[in-house]
Amino acid sequence: MRLKDVFKKQKNTFDAVQTMAYVPDGLFTRCQYCQEMILTEDFEKNQHICPKCGHLYALNAYERIAQITDEGSFTEWDTQLEQKDYCECAGYLDKLSDLQKQTGLDEAVITGSAMIDGRQVVLGICDTRFLMGSMGSVFGEKLTRAIEKATTENLPLIIFTCSGGARMQEGIRSLMQMAKISAALKKHSDAGNLYITVLTHPTTGGVTASFAMLGDIILAEPQALIGFAGPRVIRQTIRQELPEGFQRSEFLLEHGFIDAIVQRWDMKQTLSRLLKMHQTPKANIGTDLNTGMKESLKNKEKAVAFVKRYLKYLDEIYAKKIDIAQEDAEIEAWQTTRENSENERTAWEEVELARSSRPSTRDYISYLTKNFFACSGDRLFGDDGAIIGGIAMFGGTPVTVIGHQKGANTTENITRNFGMANPEGYRKALRLMKQAEKFHRPILLFVDTPGAFCGIGAEERGQGEAIARNLYEMATIRTPILSIITGEGGSGGALALAVADEVWAMQHAVYSVLSPEGYASILWKDGTRAKEAAAQMKMTARDLKRLEIIERIIPEFPVVGKENINHITFYMKRKIAEFLIEYMEKDDVQLIENRYNRFRKF
Repeated sequence: MRLKDVFKKQKNTFDAVQTMAYVPDGLFTRCQYCQEMILTEDFEKNQHICPKCGHLYALNAYERIAQITDEGSFTEWDTQLEQKDYCECAGYLDKLSDLQKQTGLDEAVITGSAMIDGRQVVLGICDTRFLMGSMGSVFGEKLTRAIEKATTENLPLIIFTCSGGARMQEGIRSLMQMAKISAALKKHSDAGNLYITVLTHPTTGGVTASFAMLGDIILAEPQALIGFAGPRVIRQTIRQELPEGFQRSEFLLEHGFIDAIVQRWDMKQTLSRLLKMHQTPKANIGTDLNTGMKESLKNKEKAVAFVKRYLKYLDEIYAKKIDIAQEDAEIEAWQTTRENSENERTAWEEVELARSSRPSTRDYISYLTKNFFACSGDRLFGDDGAIIGGIAMFGGTPVTVIGHQKGANTTENITRNFGMANPEGYRKALRLMKQAEKFHRPILLFVDTPGAFCGIGAEERGQGEAIARNLYEMATIRTPILSIITGEGGSGGALALAVADEVWAMQHAVYSVLSPEGYASILWKDGTRAKEAAAQMKMTARDLKRLEIIERIIPEFPVVGKENINHITFYMKRKIAEFLIEYMEKDDVQLIENRYNRFRKF
């Protein structure tokens, strides 16, 4: 560096120091990551996120409560529990006393009730200012009492995690909190209640290995460190170099362990949205079976009445454009006729239409429902882009929607694996279906796949077992299931989303044991005879209806596309509403028996 540059740099530094000397204390905050100076007022208004580099700074428990709850609605619980030194750890109680004075906290977790956009919830908020948010006996007791109250009062539970894990100063007793809290959560879940976890930086150790990962919905803040053994422990224990972004929120999303990453400024809105989708009160049948059954029946009657009102509304809107009775009569006649129409396409032409560029599952979700909240991951290995799923509102009624997802272009098709799901895709679908069963949400499934992916990795991770498990579990899921084949319905990969109370198909969809090319190769050892195979396989929607494999054909007026998807999905809404009214009125035993008999006849 030239001498004059050195002097210039020193002068700039001196000027900066002189300027800072006249800046009032606390007016500016320096970001530790980008080193930029930020107006403290702007920093706080931005919810402790650096506006320059986007780094999220920790919020303490009370700041978090102010961020997500309605003003003045929080009531704190269990603030005076006695601390004990179970391991006779020198200075431990003094340390706790000092931290209580410094932080104003009595423990590393705050519990209580609050309102989020007018909906009551039970909250548990961890705070790293108190022994790094570590989990001791009082921590565990406070959280367990909060969960028990949530269970007794049938309230949703939201826990924000940030912790170094089990508290070393309390030894084995700290470890027992993991089991105690988890057992309380199982009771809360068995009573049909919603549990949401929000993972913040850092969430590690025994907290990760217990209540943090047990949510019905698991959210996380961006770039949060989340793991059982922290990076430093892994490096020191097994001397292994860790990949970029290891154990961060984005890493967990990719590997299937969380549902979504939510920005801090979107958190309250996201929680409010999820609470609304679960707002129907559930009966706590764990304490009083008769009361529980009556309450469940009452809730079901309310839900059916709501769908009936929605159907009436749809009919009123539809009637302004089309003569409903005439169109329904024409479609019904077309569905039931058994002779071939002169204009009916060949089977191979139908295959080509089914494989053409058609609306995807995401398109149908967009047109048929509102407020879709996508859920990710199988909680075991990864997320699979070939299957999407989540919660949505169908005319104000919560439903679970799941389907195969192909891409709109080559790049997206590669990401989506051309709609061919891996085991984790089917396991994700089953996880969401079991969640729908817990909350009594009807399930809408959309099938469009050439078949399950048959790669080496898929076989290593149990492709056959994953499909078999879906068939096994779907047979007895205690909520209505409707499956709609929108394009290709290929083999077991399609059937894994089609064990339903009814199966419908779009007019130009196909459904078969194998692709025509594969069928011809196996049967005749000549894949070029695919056209001939398609005709023999009876795979078109008309064939499937004649064979009673499907209950309904959805007309495409004449081929589904951007020009007519509004008309088609409006018709679908009416028929889906009719399906829901019919099947939601059935009791669980009748529902499962009918589903069994549907497949038993084959």
